[in-house]
Amino acid sequence: MTEPSVLVLQHIACEPPALFEDVLRARGVELTRVEVDEGEPIPELRDFAAVIAMGGPMGAYEDERLPWLVAEKAAIRRAVEAGVPFWGVCLGAQLLAAALGARVYRGAEPEVGVSPVRITAAGASDPVFGGLPPEFPSLQWHGDTFDLPAGAVLLAESDAYPHQAFVVGRAYGLQFHLEVTPGLAAQWAAVPEYAASLEAVKGPGAAEDLLEAITRSAGETAALAMPLFERWLDEVVAPAASVGPA
Repeated sequence: MTEPSVLVLQHIACEPPALFEDVLRARGVELTRVEVDEGEPIPELRDFAAVIAMGGPMGAYEDERLPWLVAEKAAIRRAVEAGVPFWGVCLGAQLLAAALGARVYRGAEPEVGVSPVRITAAGASDPVFGGLPPEFPSLQWHGDTFDLPAGAVLLAESDAYPHQAFVVGRAYGLQFHLEVTPGLAAQWAAVPEYAASLEAVKGPGAAEDLLEAITRSAGETAALAMPLFERWLDEVVAPAASVGPA
């Protein structure tokens, strides 16, 4: 059986889907990658079986500085309203929230490090998130947060940022990172905006300690990331492809 095509929206070269992409490639999924921050045009999202939107150093609200955000959010809204399965990570989750009319804004302080995420009662009964343990470690590296869009169900939370994951229809948004490998995290540490948020919370020279923490938790987070994403493919993407638009 031929797997459906999936669109990947990237906002910086060093934030690919990582372990999620490994799952797609193992399944033989055809990938179309768009580097939105490089000015590559956004195709019609409704032409794809699913859309994945990854992170980046910009804010989902920076429409004036980055006009392409307006077009991207409009495209996401159209796709979600048409029932296209969507998987947004970090900035991708914030863009999903903004596209659906919710406010995205700076948090009280950046949340950076490997810290616990808890599944809500709704998350425990969700077909995708229900396979996760009640609490698990995950990489956080963000300074923005968001309000939940109308109709959204909160799936996960943390002490610092209560909105860690949500679902609206076939669209999932994850603020945290399970997909990141130690090698990829090292690339992030070299991005000025990411290094600044790290130092703002942890102090100068914190990158080495964070990379050690990521390395220690890498086996556990990978063992969660790949089955989580596989459940999204099996429970959301595959059924959507068989029945068509919502």
